[in-house]
Amino acid sequence: MSKDKKQMSTSRNATNSGNDFAERSSLYQEFLAEREEILRHKWIESEKKGKDIGFERALLDWIRKHRNSWRQTRTPSKK
Repeated sequence: MSKDKKQMSTSRNATNSGNDFAERSSLYQEFLAEREEILRHKWIESEKKGKDIGFERALLDWIRKHRNSWRQTRTPSKK
């Protein structure tokens, strides 16, 4: 196998293992779910204002108003 093909194969395997990790990682899945909620909040608040409020403003607003209750609904209660 040529050097270029070997490097491409190694690179592809590294990318695939990175994707596998992302799919299996519960922390990453929680990050994606939280991000989706923030984007939903951004859309709702932007519609109310009649203009795009931006991700950072939506993020800070969502954290302040909704993050704790959202996390509590996703986390099994500890006894």
